[in-house]
Amino acid sequence: MGFSLEVGICCWPAANVDCAKVHKPLQIMCFQSIEEKNYAMRADTPLRAIACFDAVMQTGSVSLAASQLFVTPGAVGQQIRKLEGWLGTPLFVRNVRRLRPTAEALSYWEQVKPALRQLETANLAARGVRDRQVRLSLPPAFANAWFAMRMPLFTARHPEVQLHLSTSTDTVDFNDATCDLAVRHFDGHGSDVNAELLLPDEVRVYCSPAYRDRLGLHSLDCLPGATLLYTTSHAHWSQWLSSVAMSPDSFSSGLKFDQSELAIDAARRNQGLVLTSPWLVEEDVQLGLLVPVFDSALKTGKGYYLVQAKDVVLGEAAHLLRRWLCDVAQSARENR
Repeated sequence: MGFSLEVGICCWPAANVDCAKVHKPLQIMCFQSIEEKNYAMRADTPLRAIACFDAVMQTGSVSLAASQLFVTPGAVGQQIRKLEGWLGTPLFVRNVRRLRPTAEALSYWEQVKPALRQLETANLAARGVRDRQVRLSLPPAFANAWFAMRMPLFTARHPEVQLHLSTSTDTVDFNDATCDLAVRHFDGHGSDVNAELLLPDEVRVYCSPAYRDRLGLHSLDCLPGATLLYTTSHAHWSQWLSSVAMSPDSFSSGLKFDQSELAIDAARRNQGLVLTSPWLVEEDVQLGLLVPVFDSALKTGKGYYLVQAKDVVLGEAAHLLRRWLCDVAQSARENR
C-alpha cells in the first residue's frame, strides 16, 4: 500500500540553496507496511524437501516415497538430509530396514500437513482442476459391490468429471490431501469431519443356493452343522447367534477372513454362511448367487456415511459427486 507525502524544503544558511527558486514542494513516495495475519514464508524454505518428507511420512519408506514422487530413493534421501540441516534437527532414526520418525518429525508433520493440503487445494483451483476432478475413498467391499453397480450412472450423467477412486477402511485424514470425499462404515461420530448418513446398516445371513439345499438350511435347528465365515469388518456372529438363542460353541467349523469380499466370495463358492451387510451382496442376491437364510437381522448401530473435511470448500466436481451419492443412496433406501 503506497501514499504520497508532500513536504517543504527548509533552507539553512549554510546550504547553497536558493529557496526562491523552489517552485513546488518535494514529493516523497512512502510505502506503508502491511501486517499479514499469516507468517510470510521465507525465501529459502525447502519446499521440495518438505514434499519428500511428507511422502516418506505417508508411506513409511524412502523407496515407496520415491516411487510416489517419480524420483530415485537417493534423491529423496538427499532432500530429507537437506530438510534436517535446514531445521537443525534429526527427523529420522535410521536403521537397516526403514526410517523411524523422531518425536520432532511427528510434531513437525502434524503442523505442516494442513498447510500442504491448503497448498494442494490452491494449486488445483488455480489450474482449474478442482472443477473437473474429484477423489473419492471407499471401503473395498463397498466399492466392489454397491458403488460399482451404480458408478456407470454417474459417469454417464457427468462425463466431464474425472473420478479418481481409492479403497481403504482406515480413518480418513483429510490433511494428507489424498481424497476430497470418503465413504466410511462407522457410527457417524467424528469431531474433525462432517458425516452424512447414506445407508443405515444391518447384517443378515447369506449362502449359496447349493449350500442351503445341501445342508437343508430351512430352520435354525439345522444351523449347527454349517460352517461360519467370519469377517473382521462385520464381526457380529456372536451377537447374531445370541439374538436367536444360540452360541458360537455350537459350531465346530469356521473360516476367518480379514476382508468382507473374501468371505462373500467364499459363500458364493459353497463354503459356508456369511453374515454381512445386504448392501454388499445386493447384486449377488439379484443374480441368484446368494440367498438370504432365515429372517433374523441384527442392527449394528453403524452405517455407510459420506464424510468430508469441515474446513475445506469442495470443488464443483466434488459437489456433483456428493449430491449424486446422496440421491442414489436415498433411492436405494426407498426401494429396499
